[in-house]
Amino acid sequence: MRRPPWAARWTVTLLALVAVVPAACETNRGGTGGSIGSEGLADAPAAPSVTAVGQGGEPAWFTDQAEESGLDFVHFNGASGNVYFPEIMAAGAGFLDYDNDGDLDVYLVQGQMLGEGRTLSDALFPPGGPLPLKGRLYRNDLTVQEDGTRELRFTDVTDESALDARGYGMGVAAGDIDNDGWVDLYLTNFGPNQLFRNNRDGTFTDISSQSGTADPGWGVSAAFVDYDRDGWLDLYVGNYVSYELETGTTCTTTAGAPDYCSPQVYPPQPDRLYRNQGNGSFADVSGAALVGRPVGPALGVVTADFDGDGWIDIYVANDGQDNQLWMNQRDGTFRNMGLLSGVSVSGEGRPEAGMGVDAGDFDRDGDEDLFITHLRGQTNTLYINNGSGVFEDRSALTGIGSPSLGYTGFGTTWVDVDNDGWLDVLVVNGAVTTIQGLARVRHPFPYGQPNQLFRNVGHGRFEEITSLAGTAFQLAEVSRGAAFGDVDNDGDVDVLVSNTNGPVRLFINIGSRNRWVGLRLVGTSATGGRDMLGALVEISRRTGPTLWRRARADGSYASANDPRVLVGLGASPDPPRVRVRWPDGGRDEWREVPLDRWTTLRKGEGSTR
Repeated sequence: MRRPPWAARWTVTLLALVAVVPAACETNRGGTGGSIGSEGLADAPAAPSVTAVGQGGEPAWFTDQAEESGLDFVHFNGASGNVYFPEIMAAGAGFLDYDNDGDLDVYLVQGQMLGEGRTLSDALFPPGGPLPLKGRLYRNDLTVQEDGTRELRFTDVTDESALDARGYGMGVAAGDIDNDGWVDLYLTNFGPNQLFRNNRDGTFTDISSQSGTADPGWGVSAAFVDYDRDGWLDLYVGNYVSYELETGTTCTTTAGAPDYCSPQVYPPQPDRLYRNQGNGSFADVSGAALVGRPVGPALGVVTADFDGDGWIDIYVANDGQDNQLWMNQRDGTFRNMGLLSGVSVSGEGRPEAGMGVDAGDFDRDGDEDLFITHLRGQTNTLYINNGSGVFEDRSALTGIGSPSLGYTGFGTTWVDVDNDGWLDVLVVNGAVTTIQGLARVRHPFPYGQPNQLFRNVGHGRFEEITSLAGTAFQLAEVSRGAAFGDVDNDGDVDVLVSNTNGPVRLFINIGSRNRWVGLRLVGTSATGGRDMLGALVEISRRTGPTLWRRARADGSYASANDPRVLVGLGASPDPPRVRVRWPDGGRDEWREVPLDRWTTLRKGEGSTR
């Protein structure tokens, strides 16, 4: 992998600086019935022997396998010394199975040179990855031997796929827009967004203009969601601020050096809601569907049924302004209930710098709670749902708030890293204004911070276990996007991390040995057998509490996640009973779903109840 020329000589220094980075000053920013189909995977073998270790000699949870697996990607942010705002906010990453072979492929978002007339010779940090500069698709050529040994190998198939994404990329969303059973790609940009239709032969076609989704603003996170329950995936696009390169405000550090500005300097852009018309095109229904349409600088977007009425809602994390909770009114419209629901501001009544976001049932009470990452000094926020879509800020009481004070968080998710049945939290970090401790030692890109891992210990409490996560978590990088999924199909969640102006990381989970069940939830022939984003899964066992998970590819920051559902069961030996509530309200049940393998559940093929 070709890295930026400054990267190698700074690695050791970054490791040494990990202890001081959090304290360094960041400038303030203003069964029965039906069949169960297996995906060609026998029972997964026991986890491999753990050779990596965390601090203190304990086994590490993750090891970075990006370079050895063929992910030779380095993000380029186009910095030329003009501190253009988009340089510090990019970019996301995506997991998707574009070729329908049963394993997750990788899409990585790329930047460009910014500024009229500037060329790569003007860049402060020359490109370190494949040229030409464009978003890149890597095919997963996973091999599994008879003894269960797995080998990850990625092949860059960008050129043969006909994906031509040369805008200044920000994020990626994945979903099957035409119900043909093949996942399509939506790319957000600083500039017009792009929609690529999967041609089912390894190639894509750019249908941005004819689809009506080429929003020319500054899109960041996007989510595919069937909000009207008509069987077609609609699209929500979170837009950030109105920013012009040549007229942007110049801000400075406390030492007077040029630096990136707060989003409060610029007016926010309105978000977009596109309704899928079922013919390859979308209608912009933002004005009619988003009642009142309050505007905020959106960064994170996640979908879930927060009040349990069977209709998917949309939560938007805004940077420095009130967040929005768009509650589905079941008539094609949404109403912003963020303030009344308790999730628009912190428990102290202050707007926060929302970046990444995820929804999940961390306390195992059957409803979905919210976790949002924020700016250094604000703490990340955990909102607990009372079951009716009303929330309480429990960041301090759960122990998850104070450890984040020294960090600026971006990509995140609820993730059961050890498959014990409790959802943990992983956060990737990176500053947005200069870290003075790094600037004083003349670091060329002084924004790096280490990532964090928090274990759910039950009873509404978390403990930070970053020291056990592995040596890759000790690096101080400028992390942004994080995509989550089982990339090697071995029954635990791996993490794809994009770094602004740095190499991609692929954190392979090597620490989990508990039992699990993996589910791909697909529709009927009417929906092309596509992944049923939004489906809710209830997992019941003879021993152990009932668990709830949702099939969803959105959340985190500007990234696309594994649409499948992976549920950790601890040491439970019982094949679980699985009940699915589909996005249209229909229900199916399967009894004794096999353990320790991936299984496909098709709508209508279980027993109804």
